[in-house]
Amino acid sequence: MTLRPGALLALICLLAPATAAAGTLSLDGPQIQGGLVIGATEPGAKASLDGKPVRVDDAGAFLIGFGRDAGPRARLLIEHPDGGRTDKELKVTARIYPVQRIDGLPERQVTPSPEDLVRIKDDGVRIAEVRRLDSDRRGFASGFMWPVEGQVSGIFGSQRILNGKPRRPHNGVDVVAAKGTPVVACADGVVALVHQDMFFTGRTVLIDHGHGLTSVYAHLDDIRVKPGERVAKGTRIGSVGRTGRVTGPHLHWGVSLFGTHLDPALLVGPMEAQSGAERGGLPGVR
Repeated sequence: MTLRPGALLALICLLAPATAAAGTLSLDGPQIQGGLVIGATEPGAKASLDGKPVRVDDAGAFLIGFGRDAGPRARLLIEHPDGGRTDKELKVTARIYPVQRIDGLPERQVTPSPEDLVRIKDDGVRIAEVRRLDSDRRGFASGFMWPVEGQVSGIFGSQRILNGKPRRPHNGVDVVAAKGTPVVACADGVVALVHQDMFFTGRTVLIDHGHGLTSVYAHLDDIRVKPGERVAKGTRIGSVGRTGRVTGPHLHWGVSLFGTHLDPALLVGPMEAQSGAERGGLPGVR
């Protein structure tokens, strides 16, 4: 099911560059920790969030996002082509994140060896390169869908306790499904990275949706796309697997705006499958 970004995004895509009124500013999306907001203003306007420049495309669309621990307020500044300015304070809703305990992992995957750390660093460099992309693509205009359906075993932002040891919060959503279940692109984009064996995420795909927005699909059993390949929302990119650091077959799905992790679940509607995240015991981990 495709929900957000919604009607505003469709309007942005239909606007001719000269149709937006002077001083226009519209925001669509939850102003909450982990939320993605799609903005619309006039073509030629300049935007910044807390002093950092934000790409505005030739239809006046721009993206802003709020990380897991974003503060309660953010300042959005729009400098309009006519010389006017819109200075808007955004109130960001705070969230309470659960603690998730996962046991039974191989100790090496919880406390990596020095050799493993070298490999992990290399994986991180490759992923960071993709998350620095600032293309003019507008793949996000397609809207978003779940890349696979099943039981949700891990939610965005949860504090991870692995084999009794505190680790980084979860930066995506884990969906349990049978090995071999098709995994599809959550939105239009271009495949930016394919890796057959990352330490934590195993077989991994990253897709560039434009304006710094990327999605990651981890623990895949197989990969059916190549770097540089254009994919439409719903295109099969691989299959659910159990590669990398896992306790069973599932998909880890993440969405980032540059280096800021966002909550993928806020982009899509609920699934028919019941969430198992609060029960524990279901496959997950990355």
